[in-house]
Order: sequence, then structure tokens, then C-alpha cells
Amino acid sequence: MLPERMLNIIAFLALPLVAVVAVVVDEPFTITLATRAAILALAAVGLNLALGLGGLVSLGHAVFFGLGGYAMGILASHAQSFTPLDLGFVMFDGTKSMPIIWLVAILVSALAALVIGLLALRTAGVYFIMITLAFGQMFYYFTISWPAYGGEDGLSIYVRNSFPGVNTLDPIQFFGLVFAVLAAVLWLMGRIETSPFGLAIGAARQNAVRVETVGLSPFRLRLVAFVISGAVTGLAGALFADLNRFISPTMFSWQMSGEFIVFIVLGGIGRLYGPVVGACLFVLLEHMLSGVSDFWLIYLGAVLLLVVLFARGGVIGALSKEGAAHD
Repeated sequence: MLPERMLNIIAFLALPLVAVVAVVVDEPFTITLATRAAILALAAVGLNLALGLGGLVSLGHAVFFGLGGYAMGILASHAQSFTPLDLGFVMFDGTKSMPIIWLVAILVSALAALVIGLLALRTAGVYFIMITLAFGQMFYYFTISWPAYGGEDGLSIYVRNSFPGVNTLDPIQFFGLVFAVLAAVLWLMGRIETSPFGLAIGAARQNAVRVETVGLSPFRLRLVAFVISGAVTGLAGALFADLNRFISPTMFSWQMSGEFIVFIVLGGIGRLYGPVVGACLFVLLEHMLSGVSDFWLIYLGAVLLLVVLFARGGVIGALSKEGAAHD
């Protein structure tokens, strides 16, 4: 058993260590796997704010992941084809600049989270799950029937977008950029969790009535958390699209939302580094088990079952002295 702080440090350093070793032994595919794990961890860190801290089981977070991805795809495709994007009131040439794309992805995802949250957060429990799932399916089927950006076949971007001072075509430099974003978001989430706002969100999850009696609105608290959560997941979607240089409707699928929840459960619900550990473990198992059997998801399901039954605090909870953060 180790203190959770020590486990967090190990989890934080593991990804860059793997990437550095991959550079030394000249294994660029391993760097790509580490980059994929960092991006998926970022998406799950976003969801963890709503699920882990706020107790909101969202099966629609793939909406924000997909919106971030399509924001990148649409802007980059117009830039690479030199075809202006007609927004109705203004023509835009598109862009290959990552900072601009990230900003658009965050704003679009936050706006979508605000609209979805205003409707979904008026319910609770299974109704909240069903409404978020319905929004996810709406966006999924819309993009399938949207031929302008590839429809069901998706859309390829030929060259990865640019970031000032970084050669994004170099796998280790792109990994470094993604990891820096993940580290910044983890720092932000850590500050939020210990802030009065984060404590109020946690209190609203445990007893909303008591929160109301002290003059706070649980609805507004959850809505702000949901919007921040959606914005972070949208940023992850833009990075994921840049990693693959490809977008498709599967980014909106409910299976993607389910995978984000699996990352959090595997690592530990309500733990800052739980999504990081869960995403890394998922990518590792995916890489190892998919080479053993086409039915590797069955083995993954067995691992998830063992974690739920015997390690309620996830992998971090099982290895640390603190146990489960909360159910």
C-alpha cells in the first residue's frame, strides 16, 4: 500500500517515461499509443468533474468529444481545400492553427454543454442518463447524414495542424504538447476540487437539500460543472482528431461515452488521477489483448467486473491506503 499522493506522482510520470523509452529504442508506435492514452485520459478527466465530483452519470459526453473533433475537421478541411467556410453572415477560410482550433472546440463544446445541461439537469437518475444518451444519438445520426463532411465514411485531414514552436509531425513533440495540455488540465481540476465551488459541488452530490438551505443552487452548481466538463472533453476531441488526422460519426457514439466511464471506474471514481490510470490501463489492455483474440473486449469486461466487485475505489483505491473516494 502506498499513499495516494505517491501513486498520483507515479501515474503522472509513467506516460512521459514510456514515451522517452520509446524514443530511445526507436518505437514511434509506442509514442502514438502514449499520446492516445493521454488524450483519452484528458477526455475522462473532463467527465470526472461531472461524474466523480458531481455524481452526474452522463452517457452523452461523446457529444462534446465529437464536437471538438468536428471543429478541428471542418476548420482544417476548409484550410487544406482553400474553400471558404460560409457561416451565413461571414466567410471564413478555415485554419490549420491548433490554438485557434482548440479555442473553437472549447467554445462550441461549452455552448452545447450549456444547452444540454439546461435541459438534462432538470432531471436526475435514469432520466438524466437517457436525455444525455438521446443527445449523443441525435448528433451521431446527424453526422452520418451530413455528406459535406464525409457522412458515414468520415473525413480525412492530410497534414496534422500546426502549433507555434512545435513540429507536430514529430511523434515525441506532439506527445509533449498533448501531455502539457493534460498536465495543465489536471492542475486546473485539482484547484477546482479544493476550491469552495468544488466543495459545494461535492456537497450537492451528497445532500442537495442541505446545500439549498445555505442559499446555494445545486442546479447552477451542476450546470457550471457540466459546462466545464464538456469544454475539457471537447478539447480532447480536437486533439484526438489531430492525432488520427481523421474524424467520423463514431466520435459521437454512446460506446465512446461508455469508454470514458470505464476509464474512470477502472482508475477510481472521484480521484483526480483515476481517469489517467484508467485510460492508460485501457489502452495497454487494448494493445495487448487485441493481438491475442478478436474478442478482447470480453477479457476487458472481466477485468472491469473484478475492479467493480473487489476494488470499489478503482486501481488507485486498491493500491492506496485511502480506499474508495466515494461510490
